[in-house]
Amino acid sequence: MAEENKQENKIEKNKIEEKKTAEAPIKSEVKVEKKAKKTEAVVNGRDLSVSLKHAVSLCNFIKGKEIDKAISELEEVARLKRAIPMRGEIPHKSGMMSGRYPTKGAGIFIKLLKSLKSNAIANEIELEKYKLHAIPNLASRPFRRFGQGRFKRSHVTIRLVPITIKPKEKKK
Repeated sequence: MAEENKQENKIEKNKIEEKKTAEAPIKSEVKVEKKAKKTEAVVNGRDLSVSLKHAVSLCNFIKGKEIDKAISELEEVARLKRAIPMRGEIPHKSGMMSGRYPTKGAGIFIKLLKSLKSNAIANEIELEKYKLHAIPNLASRPFRRFGQGRFKRSHVTIRLVPITIKPKEKKK
């Protein structure tokens, strides 16, 4: 009797295994969905410790440039070789109107641009066909210790936008 029970158990196990293999989906039939190709890369800098005045001037400086050129020019600013044009009551610099050397802000912007470049490479975007578009905004400014003054804060959004060539209009 014990031998008959063992044989029946083996037969039942075999039937169960056959059902499992018949019900299991074949892995090669799994469909792979294609992701939509992204057309622009974006990097958001939140609560950066840069004054809004410097952020605005740095954004105006890099706007419309290619990403590699902007990084190299900001590195010159960090080494005090090139000044950033600024508005307001600021003294003139040689070879240009009023300007300054925002070295700390330039370093922060270099990090953002390198991150943007790596995002673009990850999204398979051709860098030669894109230019920079930068938007600064005022961030909330927390108080310093003991309420004596406030920190400088700004938000910055930098994106790669495709270059659009406008057709020239004929003059009549």
